[in-house]
Amino acid sequence: MNSITQNNTRYLPHELKTRIYAVETYRNGNSIQYVCRKYHISRISLWRWNKKYDGTPESLIDCSHRPLSKHPNAQTDEEIKWIKDLIKRNPHITLCELWIKLKRNKGYSRHIVTLYRYLRKTGFYNQVLISGTSKRQSKKYDTPKKIGVKWQIDVKFVPSECKANSLPDDIQFYQYTCIDEASRERFLYWYTEHTPQNTVDFIKKCINYYEYKPEEIQTDNGIEFTYNMEKIKKIHPMDSFCISNEIKHHKIRPRTPRHNGKVERSHRNDNERFYSFLTFYSLKDLRYQGKQYLKRSNNIPMQVLNYLTPVEMRNKLLNI
Repeated sequence: MNSITQNNTRYLPHELKTRIYAVETYRNGNSIQYVCRKYHISRISLWRWNKKYDGTPESLIDCSHRPLSKHPNAQTDEEIKWIKDLIKRNPHITLCELWIKLKRNKGYSRHIVTLYRYLRKTGFYNQVLISGTSKRQSKKYDTPKKIGVKWQIDVKFVPSECKANSLPDDIQFYQYTCIDEASRERFLYWYTEHTPQNTVDFIKKCINYYEYKPEEIQTDNGIEFTYNMEKIKKIHPMDSFCISNEIKHHKIRPRTPRHNGKVERSHRNDNERFYSFLTFYSLKDLRYQGKQYLKRSNNIPMQVLNYLTPVEMRNKLLNI
């Protein structure tokens, strides 16, 4: 059985020569029905073209449909100047940082989505091309409501592009990251190796930084965090430290980094905000620049925290 397929392609305007031929055919005395059938156009289009046509092709070219005046709810010239001045002084500023500074310092009253749309329109963001969608269905995750309940810890490889030319190619650098799930406050430290001994040293530094011990630490199954008990029949130094300090060590499912999603997402932010513009000359220099970035990172408002910074969220939870 034959079937009729419908073409859902978007309507395209008629070519300029089609418009000219249609108008000239109509003016030569042919009926409007004949002209519309011949050129596959509507009567309204033919009347509109006939009214505009003055003998030159330029008269049938479509004019801009852009309004002559701004929409009453559009960004004002003063608000646009605020936005441009802030971006000029802080070219790598994030959306939340920009919105909070406008709101607190300038009395900017518009929603953050309005600001995002303006930045997209002006080319501040590049278009993100999505090639496919995931079939995985995410499950609800119970985030702790109190600080110190759960930490997520992971290790990130420092991109070699950030190293100065004076550093040897065979030396690698690693970023240890700890994030408190309730406040999203992070602690970062850098090493030249990701070993079990460095992991224990990092956890001690985390306890000194946060000034409290967590009830649980969640990590992946890397050898810096745990041993494969089928191959290595001894307890891992991190497990020994957790047992002696009454801390639960929770290991996520193998090859499932999304279960450590908060710290993994923060690593993507590090690439965009820090490593894209970083050049360091030694481990000491990397730690110094990283310390300055950590201070900035913990003072960036987050939508998930109702646009509070991690430091503000920690103070709020401590006062509850």
